[in-house]
Amino acid sequence: MAKTYFSPATFRFLRALAKNNNREWFQEHKDDYETNVREPFLALIGDIQAPLSKISKHYRADARKNGGSLFRIYRDTRFSNDKQPYKPWQGARFFHERRHEIPAPSFYVHIQPGECFAGGGMWHPEPDALKRIREFLADNPEAWKKATRSKAFRDHFEFWGEALSRPPRGFDPAHELIDDIKRKDFACGEVFDEKLACSAELLPWLVDTYKRVAPMVDYLCAAQELEF
Repeated sequence: MAKTYFSPATFRFLRALAKNNNREWFQEHKDDYETNVREPFLALIGDIQAPLSKISKHYRADARKNGGSLFRIYRDTRFSNDKQPYKPWQGARFFHERRHEIPAPSFYVHIQPGECFAGGGMWHPEPDALKRIREFLADNPEAWKKATRSKAFRDHFEFWGEALSRPPRGFDPAHELIDDIKRKDFACGEVFDEKLACSAELLPWLVDTYKRVAPMVDYLCAAQELEF
């Protein structure tokens, strides 16, 4: 039977948190957070493991309350000028089983009023991982084009993140993938609305999204010498 996870109450809480981003308010409304945001998200994570394992047996949807796929709602403010203690969104990443050994791409879903999206890739890869991706692109252009220039990909995804203004040192400025080689981030996604987020179509839509982005995630795994 089709199942819903989030509700209008999820988005009401996140909107209210954005306006009342302080510890006192959050403590007063913590039950609301648990009931309408965290628990539904953990249920979604638990239900996505089976279809995700069919896309790749090396990826995990970890529904633990702490240390799993769900990002903490608490912000790390130690090195930030923004001292707001909470994120006015909730997100989850579905990660490679070897993520602690090797930098790896992830699948992702993000719930936020006016800014829901899902996709995959690598966001701000470390210098060594970034260098490996760029070298792999230079050496394997056809597989990248097949993964990211198909109609199914272009109709649904856009790349996000930053790019260099000039080609990185050591790479041919005339290379056919130079615009991709200049990327600092290799992450793409598709936005969706609150109506979909609150419907029984959310889980099948996410699975279809991850199937479409899987060839790119597979390519990024290959660049890091990871199985997909």
